[in-house]
Amino acid sequence: MNRFLLTALTAALLGTGAAASAQSVSIGFADPVSSIDPQLNNHAGDRSLALHLFDSIVDRRDSGVLPSLALSWKTLDDTTWEFKLRPNVVWSDGKPFTADDLVYSFERARKVPGSVASYASSLRTVESATAKDPLTLIVKTTMPNPELLNSIGAVHIVSRHVGEKATTEDYNAGRAAIGTGPYVLTSWTPGDRAVFARNDKFWGPKPTWEKVTYRYINNAAARTAALLAGDVDVIDKVSAADVARLRKTPNITVYPYPGLRVLLVQPSFRKGPNEFITDNDGKQLAENPLTDVRVRKALNIAINRKTLVDRVLQGTATEANQWMPAKTFGYNPDVKDIAFDPTAAKKLLAEAGFPDGFKLTVHVPGDRYPLGAETLQAVAQFWTRVGVKTQLEVVPWSVYSARANKNEFAISIVAWGNGTGEAGYGLQNVFATADNKKGLGNSNWGRYSNIDVDKALDAATVEFNTERRAAILRHSVKLVTDDVAAIPLFHYQNIWAAKKGFKVEPYVSDRTTALQVTKQ
Repeated sequence: MNRFLLTALTAALLGTGAAASAQSVSIGFADPVSSIDPQLNNHAGDRSLALHLFDSIVDRRDSGVLPSLALSWKTLDDTTWEFKLRPNVVWSDGKPFTADDLVYSFERARKVPGSVASYASSLRTVESATAKDPLTLIVKTTMPNPELLNSIGAVHIVSRHVGEKATTEDYNAGRAAIGTGPYVLTSWTPGDRAVFARNDKFWGPKPTWEKVTYRYINNAAARTAALLAGDVDVIDKVSAADVARLRKTPNITVYPYPGLRVLLVQPSFRKGPNEFITDNDGKQLAENPLTDVRVRKALNIAINRKTLVDRVLQGTATEANQWMPAKTFGYNPDVKDIAFDPTAAKKLLAEAGFPDGFKLTVHVPGDRYPLGAETLQAVAQFWTRVGVKTQLEVVPWSVYSARANKNEFAISIVAWGNGTGEAGYGLQNVFATADNKKGLGNSNWGRYSNIDVDKALDAATVEFNTERRAAILRHSVKLVTDDVAAIPLFHYQNIWAAKKGFKVEPYVSDRTTALQVTKQ
């Protein structure tokens, strides 16, 4: 039997209990993982797992950009960057890391076969990357880009000597899971767990934990049960319904932090009929009513966000009126909270030609976003009350992501993580006109397109002056809000819980890794 598969089987049989020693930690996490291949999909679960195994050119924290594989960087001119790389870094197989691995990684990340959430957007302004010498990388951009570090820092780096001969399946089998990160992969059982061992060749500080068991437990109640039973030491995305109970449990500590992730409802802008939109008799409408801004405004103000936050999220979220939370870069304070006004919603529907409403089917993944299905069930009730008779269909993430990415639904949702901590990231990925070649709109599932929004993104991309760039981003927020390009609901809190003796601190946005867990 393959050694990797044998190890995986052993872990599956023996790894059900809690950490075996003081040098190990077991984490129950919520976000599904599509692959060990760190460049396949820009999904939260994939990124969290990859942080154990792979590094990036720079380390992106919520507090800013820090050195990683690159020790320093500077601009040689408006479109040329020079990176000085960390010496004496080796891959987990012992071979040296060089600038050529970065060149290869940037090439590969643009075009990984089978990707449904490509990293191409992170590299959209990179014209070329060349190795000046083994420890110097030159990056040429197509335009001045002050956010280059944030963008390319999203890309996990893989080795050329392994990657050129490997497929995604080779990464999943463990054969190609060779990184420079703090851990090495011992085993992976898809849909269940990954097991990591400390990487003794790691260039950075010695990781706290010798062994990490990283368990996928998609059901929030099951995660809480696993923590209380001692099967895991730490859980993420604690259910709102369990927070109060866990806070009263003597040997458990709850760690809540403000979050960047926003839950957005994305209407489809596809013209013509949509199989999920019909008249009240069930006959498919000739034209998609969601392309009418009056209908989108009606749906927007028909939602009582305070009720969502208080009753569904039980106070573990904050109402959203735009994709970034308050006091972040690019947040527009002039955009007011969205009023709950069902009377005005009915009036707008009538003005749009739907005095009696219509029928709508909304799709939501049942195994992806905390309380996502419950939230959209409440939204469906709000919409039904103003005449848009809404039915909810809950589907697995594996099915949902592929179909949403093709704009097949009438309504989809995305919990966008705002991973760079500034508005340009969401503008680029969620609201820019979708263009695979340019790496734009990778999560613009409804295919929204507004030339003024695209122009604002272009202007913000090349603006090095901080104040002017912030002003451009604030203007883009106003454009998106006025057009109801998406319907923002709330910003999640990031909530972890841990057994006594374990402390959890945020690492990057709402990622969950062993790197953020220390001994208390």
